[in-house]
Amino acid sequence: MGSSGEEEEEQLIQMVRDFIELGGGSTKPTSPSSSQSPKFHHKSTFSTLQDILTRVTDAETEILEKILIYLKDMEVVEQTHNLKKLIVKRLRRDGFEASICRTSWVATFGRPSGDYEYIDVMMKDNNGGTGTIERVRLIVDMDFRSQFELARPTSTYSELSTSLPSIFVGSEEKLMKIIPLLCSAAEQSLRESRLHIPPWRKASYMQSKWLSENCQKISLFPE
Repeated sequence: MGSSGEEEEEQLIQMVRDFIELGGGSTKPTSPSSSQSPKFHHKSTFSTLQDILTRVTDAETEILEKILIYLKDMEVVEQTHNLKKLIVKRLRRDGFEASICRTSWVATFGRPSGDYEYIDVMMKDNNGGTGTIERVRLIVDMDFRSQFELARPTSTYSELSTSLPSIFVGSEEKLMKIIPLLCSAAEQSLRESRLHIPPWRKASYMQSKWLSENCQKISLFPE
C-alpha cells in the first residue's frame, strides 16, 4: 500500500512539473498530414473535443490561474505530499469554498464498484459577461489526462487523449460532453489493437468518478 501510494505521488509530482514547464497549457498534438488519410470520424471527434475545451468561463480561468500560482510557489515539489489537500487549503485561504469530494459507487451490471477523489469548488460566476451572477460548481482534477491513458493506444487515440489538459477545471456539463467522446474513442482504439475492453474504460464507469450521486464533501481544515 505504501509503495503504491508513493508511486502515485511521484507520478503526480512529475505531472505537475510537466504542466508548469508547458506554461499551464495542454500538449498540442501535431495535426495529421493529408498523406495519412485520417478517418473523417476522428477529425470530427478531435474538432468537437477542442471546441469543448476552448470554451472556458471566467470562473474556470480564475481557479486555474490560482492553482498554477500555488504550484509555482511550491519550490520543493519533491517533498510535496497530499497535493489535493494543499491546493484546497490555499483556495480556502484565498476565500474560495473548496473541499475534497470523494465519490463512491456500487457494482452494477457491467460496471465494477469503485471510489475517487477530486477537488470541488463552489463560487459565483458572471454568466458570460451578461451581468447575471450565478453560483456554479467547478470540478478540479489534478491528474485528469492520465485517467484516459490506454495501453498500446492507436495514433488517433493518442492524439485525442494528449490534447486533454493535465489539470482539469470545469463544470459537470463539460465533463458530460468530454467523457463519452474519449470513452468511445478508447473503445475503438482497443478494438483496433485487438485488446479486451475492460469495464473501467467504459463511459458509465468513468462518469461515476466525477458525476456519481454519492458524493461526500470532506472539510479538511478548520475555518
